[in-house]
Amino acid sequence: MRIVEVREVTKPIASPIRNAYIDFSKMTASLVAVVTDVIRDGKPVVGYGFNSNGRYGQGGLIRERFRDRILQADSKSLLDDARDNIDPAKVWAAMMQNEKPGGHGERSVAVGTLDMAVWDAVAKIENKPLFRLLAERHGREANPSVFVYAAGGYYYPGKDNTALCAEMRGYLDRGYNVVKMKIGGASLEEDRGRIEAVLKEIGSRAQLAVDANGRFDLETGIAYAKMLRDYPLFWYEEIGDPLDYALQAAISEFYPGAMATGENLFSHQDARNLLRYGGMRPDRDWLQFDCALSYGLVEYLRTLEVLKQFGWSPSRCIPHGGHQMSLMIAAGLGLGGNESYPDLFQPYGGFPDGVRVENGRVTMPELPGIGFEGKSDLIQVMRELAS
Repeated sequence: MRIVEVREVTKPIASPIRNAYIDFSKMTASLVAVVTDVIRDGKPVVGYGFNSNGRYGQGGLIRERFRDRILQADSKSLLDDARDNIDPAKVWAAMMQNEKPGGHGERSVAVGTLDMAVWDAVAKIENKPLFRLLAERHGREANPSVFVYAAGGYYYPGKDNTALCAEMRGYLDRGYNVVKMKIGGASLEEDRGRIEAVLKEIGSRAQLAVDANGRFDLETGIAYAKMLRDYPLFWYEEIGDPLDYALQAAISEFYPGAMATGENLFSHQDARNLLRYGGMRPDRDWLQFDCALSYGLVEYLRTLEVLKQFGWSPSRCIPHGGHQMSLMIAAGLGLGGNESYPDLFQPYGGFPDGVRVENGRVTMPELPGIGFEGKSDLIQVMRELAS
């Protein structure tokens, strides 16, 4: 049993939308296929992966460093002999050979993308949905019902409050009961008007989360906190620079409601520093670490161990990214839910065909691996790469 080929292609996921920090007019994503020599139904088992939106495709790093380390490793050194399968942790270790600690930046995205594909292949080899495989390996009861919220509310040329409210109403009509919008890309008073318009639109049918995408300095973050605490928000997200833990801690003195952050932290060491110094409160705040951006599930398991050491429950994690990999982890390891992009970043966002949101939750289909084969538009692109 061995990995015989690793392929990568960089795909555009461009859109005219913007948040408070970046626009997505030139955004790309890496799509990878990990081809094994294991045969199922007359065909090789292929695992697929891609990186989350907001970070660009990492084809250079994948092709120049990490792919060759997998392919040049002794195939026996990558096996889980006890399970007659590939061992994702050993593949991860092979990828990270000769890499210095720290400096997590872009390489964490490259490794996370490949790690996703490896786990997809591993679960397919065992002919199990990844969430059930994870639950079994960690002695948990798998829960196929997962909370999801609808992420959107981006700034868009010509998009007024009427269009914003129509977007949010559309999410409610599709079964979501938590929706998220961007702030910080306009003045405080303009954002206040946008928030009030959405709250009026959704009424008691849903809750609203807001996301500043790390834009604010301390003074602005406090000013928004004082404004936002007047509203019943689901959370106030990523207020300042993700590594400014002192700023994050200071905001907790001005904002008693729930806060969320972590999508731009890329290692278990970063997670540890956030919990040490960021003033995050385990009774109300949310952690958004995204495995596809932070070295993959192998590293995410280390992050969950850090959370345990600091008295945090996995149920306080709702990952960023809106992809099926985090959805599988949520169902298999007891996370609090997952982000969802009903309309954006297609074909990578969303769920397998036929999966519907009901009262803010989805039920996982019983598809082997991560379930990409159940999403017709996505698997078509993936199979083009594999063939």
